[in-house]
Amino acid sequence: MKRHFWKIEYSITLCIIFGIFLLMLPSKFIASKEASYISEWNNIFHKMEYVFNAMNAQADANITKGFKSAKTNTAREKYMMQLVKPYLRINEQNVLKSKYSPNYMNGKKVNPNSKYFFDTLYLTSNGRIVGIKDIKDHDIYHPAFMMMFDVNGLRGPNRWGKDIFGLNIFVDGNISPFGAGISVPELKKDCSQTGMGVYCSYYYRIGGDFNE
Repeated sequence: MKRHFWKIEYSITLCIIFGIFLLMLPSKFIASKEASYISEWNNIFHKMEYVFNAMNAQADANITKGFKSAKTNTAREKYMMQLVKPYLRINEQNVLKSKYSPNYMNGKKVNPNSKYFFDTLYLTSNGRIVGIKDIKDHDIYHPAFMMMFDVNGLRGPNRWGKDIFGLNIFVDGNISPFGAGISVPELKKDCSQTGMGVYCSYYYRIGGDFNE
């Protein structure tokens, strides 16, 4: 009789352990995916540092002349894309035509009037989505362009701070992640389920933990 009860208790214990494992599995899986997105973002940022260092080393009068002759935001964006596309495996045929609806970390949609909305997006040969936006500021202390990267392309979640990250490009060729220069409390507030997630681009770069 005791042996019979022992088997029942053993079975119940195994069921409880298995149930806990199943409950933990989704969050662990999501955490692992998000960690891979962050790792991919760090790789992209390092590559972009190399790209702009290389562009600065090769900069000549023609590049300066090209920007001066580009009179509109769209023209400047296209010219910047011309400069970076050899490094990003992009050409004119890679303009994204598929439906793509990015959101902020808090779930709100990025509307067309937002600072972080990019009109023209490109799909790279390795499946990433890239956007460039001209913000026409010739002050060395303010960015002249913005870039966004969806590290896993059209696949979800398509959210800032999850799989979408961004950087600023300055007129001297230097770059910085969105959120650079913001205080840590503000970074943590933005890089949370109630925030936009835009500053995660810098928060993760300085070792901030992602919100599971």
